[in-house]
Amino acid sequence: MNRLARFSILGVSILVFGWVGLGHVLGRTTDNKAYKSLVVYSEVLQKIQQDYVDEPNMHLVEAGSLHGLLESLDSESSYFTPREYAEYKQKLANSTTGETGLNLSKRFGYIIVTSVIPDSSADKAGIRSGDIFESVAGFTTREMSVGQAKNLLAGQPGTGVKVGVIRRGKTQPESVDLSREKLPASKLQVQRIDNETIAIRFPTLDAGRADEVRAKLQEFSKQGVTKVILDLRECGRGSIPEALSIARLFVPSGNLTSLRGQTVPEQVFAADPSKVVWKGPVAILIDGTTTGPAEILAASIGNTKRGDLVGDRTFGLASEQKLITLDDGSAIILTVANYYNADGKAILEEGVAPTEVVHSAAAADDGEDGGDDSTPATSSTPQKEPPQLGPRPLSSEDPVLRKALDLLKNPVAVKKAA
Repeated sequence: MNRLARFSILGVSILVFGWVGLGHVLGRTTDNKAYKSLVVYSEVLQKIQQDYVDEPNMHLVEAGSLHGLLESLDSESSYFTPREYAEYKQKLANSTTGETGLNLSKRFGYIIVTSVIPDSSADKAGIRSGDIFESVAGFTTREMSVGQAKNLLAGQPGTGVKVGVIRRGKTQPESVDLSREKLPASKLQVQRIDNETIAIRFPTLDAGRADEVRAKLQEFSKQGVTKVILDLRECGRGSIPEALSIARLFVPSGNLTSLRGQTVPEQVFAADPSKVVWKGPVAILIDGTTTGPAEILAASIGNTKRGDLVGDRTFGLASEQKLITLDDGSAIILTVANYYNADGKAILEEGVAPTEVVHSAAAADDGEDGGDDSTPATSSTPQKEPPQLGPRPLSSEDPVLRKALDLLKNPVAVKKAA
């Protein structure tokens, strides 16, 4: 380590200890825990600098500690170094920035694919929900936040990025090349199941989706349709206000969900009877690939008991994040509020539970519910057979769809039999 770096570390330590001491002298007892943490952090830095087997790169040590600090909170909180944040801002501001069509989170210590946009480059490359990324762009994801992974996957359209993929049931990563591209707007998929029933599948919940749903409901109502299925599986992005707007098309009364955090006053999102356009039976299909805004839509139906939620527990990502810039040019993405189910449990921690549990065939092959962060076999983890390329048509072989149809036709009899 050069002389300048040594003096820098020494100076930082002196400032930290000085601030801690001054705080205690001034009687800042309310921040006692923070001061103690700073003492420990400074002591650890000094021990690393003095006693580690080799002279460490203290900039990397500090960055690594901050990455770990944010990751210990939840999968959506991230730290960006000054260089990473500058790159992130540049890509965010560039309207031509391309992507690969992936929705991501973190499980088992690695980046995991929660869902894939139909017809995206990731879809065409065979990436599927439940795949684990061992590496992105040559960097291991073991010490990578979701924000960093998304930043590495975004870039100039036409350029490529390599990922190391661990498939379901495999132990060794497979190298896959992904192409960055500008994704076209996804289309709402409507399928008539029988004379009385339609299924609406949501690839995303982007702005304007509620207007599309309203138009489809009005159109098919005139054609004699009396039952609706909303398929939220593989839906992993969009707008939470849009999810609430769609929920209000179905729910005439009650509270859809609530939002609150340490510094965020509680907000309760209620139904609006003037917005309702569908009064007939409705069922929602969900599983571990249902994340974010789609979870809010599912929770709104479940919390108000407007319809049945059929399938598996959702992944658990519905929350609000805030970007906070720091003085040295770095930044953090911090979860500041959670959305809640009717039982008061945060969706980020619990997901949204189905009212009628139906495991997919692939989930059944993987084993029963349970497990921990060391094993991929959990009910909240996407464990499905690779879907067809592009939009997935609903099939009579789908056990989740079959259960939903049974419930819509004779809900009392089905629930008594269960």
